[in-house]
Amino acid sequence: MNLYFEKFHNRLSALSTEYVRDIIHTIPWNSRLLGITGARGTGKSTLLLQYIKLNLPLNGTVLYVSLDDLAFANINLSEFAAAFVQNGGQHLFLDEVHKYPEWVIHLKNIYDSQPGLKITFTGSSLLNILDSRADLSRRALIFKMQGLSFREYLGIKGIYKTEKASLSDILFNFSDITTEVNSKTRPIQHFNKYLTHGYYPFFLEDDFWYHQRVQNVVNMILEVELPMLRRVDINSTFRLKQLLGIIAVSAPFIPNVSALSQKPGINRNTLLTYLHYLEDAALTKNLNRDLFGVSLLQKPEKIFLDNTNLAAALAPESMNRGNARETFFANQLGYQHKLTFPKTGDFIVDEKYLFEIGGKNKSKKQITSQSDAFMVNDDIEFGFGKTLPLWLFGFLY
Repeated sequence: MNLYFEKFHNRLSALSTEYVRDIIHTIPWNSRLLGITGARGTGKSTLLLQYIKLNLPLNGTVLYVSLDDLAFANINLSEFAAAFVQNGGQHLFLDEVHKYPEWVIHLKNIYDSQPGLKITFTGSSLLNILDSRADLSRRALIFKMQGLSFREYLGIKGIYKTEKASLSDILFNFSDITTEVNSKTRPIQHFNKYLTHGYYPFFLEDDFWYHQRVQNVVNMILEVELPMLRRVDINSTFRLKQLLGIIAVSAPFIPNVSALSQKPGINRNTLLTYLHYLEDAALTKNLNRDLFGVSLLQKPEKIFLDNTNLAAALAPESMNRGNARETFFANQLGYQHKLTFPKTGDFIVDEKYLFEIGGKNKSKKQITSQSDAFMVNDDIEFGFGKTLPLWLFGFLY
């Protein structure tokens, strides 16, 4: 046990709390069993350690361990938790819990047998966590953590710090917000960098190898998780990677399932199922006409990569700008709002607001007859009327 406390304290001593993401204030940390999920590289480990450093005593009652530690290969997790409680432990933080065999069973056993212990866990395998939510539903609260918003990127880089804005603020009070931001920095300059290198916080560690690390995340999901957790044919993983590359360079990607299924040699129903698996793994985002009744065999109207940094990593020389605009909008809005595909325009948000996305010179004639319709333009610093700057939607969280 002393070894794990030593590792824990070493990590805390090296941890910066200069910038802390707002999500730390919305998570119910006092829950008996709390799960935080999110794609690899989104900063879950940092969030746990920052919360501990800022809020909890270092008196032996709190312990953080990462279950990808090789030393845990021969340790029974349930027994480890029991020993921690016997020595006065009250709050156990388990990072990368999906790396431990039969982790769900152990968490349930610990929860039931140690009523005085609070357990917080993280998991980067979204497919693994998704499979386990039903088993933990009576016991655990699960929160999803997204990559950095454009606002958070500016803050963590020390460029500009401000509070998040609501969608209503952005739509109806954008003039005050854009004036304030532009008085302190040039948002478009930093926005272009964010689209390629700003979504995953690990750019702080190594910017040069950033895209290689993003590609490693993609390869882990395609080559390990999908075959293991969704029984995807290993021979299909290369084709799926090709498909992600096609999505990255399309403007944007409107799937022709019949043609796609012929090209990779995968039948139509299997391909549709795979498209939903990619979304479950946070590699893509599907846009449908209806929020309800979406099935595995329903064809999406549009498919985006989950975020623009994936596109920059998979197609560094040919990422489509029009695609990137819509991908950014879908990523930032889709985190806390509902998106559907409209008859005209590009997105309906919360079944109310209609948006058309484009470059700074794109006309809004497609949506002029619609109420609650807005034009969102790239490469503009200020908005006017019902035309808003694209970068501003990165201030929602």
